[in-house]
Amino acid sequence: MKNKVAVIMGSSSDLDKVKPAINVLKDLGIAYSVHILSAHRTTDETIAFARDAHKTYSVIICAAGMAAHLAGIVAANTTIPVIGIPISARLGGMDALLSTVQMPSGIPVATVAIDGAKNAAILSAQILALDDNTLSQKLIQMRDDGRKAILEANSTITDAL
Repeated sequence: MKNKVAVIMGSSSDLDKVKPAINVLKDLGIAYSVHILSAHRTTDETIAFARDAHKTYSVIICAAGMAAHLAGIVAANTTIPVIGIPISARLGGMDALLSTVQMPSGIPVATVAIDGAKNAAILSAQILALDDNTLSQKLIQMRDDGRKAILEANSTITDAL
């Protein structure tokens, strides 16, 4: 099945930080699968996954902390979009952010904020929505719901104070 998102974590300890992405994908009705692969401990398997990903997936989300080479090794071995989530583990996640975002020319990784799993899923949805009007409408509704929530919070605090 195409138009599926692969969510890859470098370690099972990343799951709590990745769950917001999984929840967004579920809420939007986007097919996904979750995997644990490591750039350093399962290098061969990670490369094999990336090389075959185009057969099944349209987007790959990679979440890793510390050295955070997972998104880079995946991006180097596929031509489908890769979105990196730097996970805060040490140094406030700055080590992971720099490892994820500093890619060589020709091997891009779209990188979201440290622990920015929700935005990684939304960016995946935006990529898929280029060819899916129904998904595009869901994204528009999601933004409108966010707008309404802020306006409601504004009204509540304005009235209370």
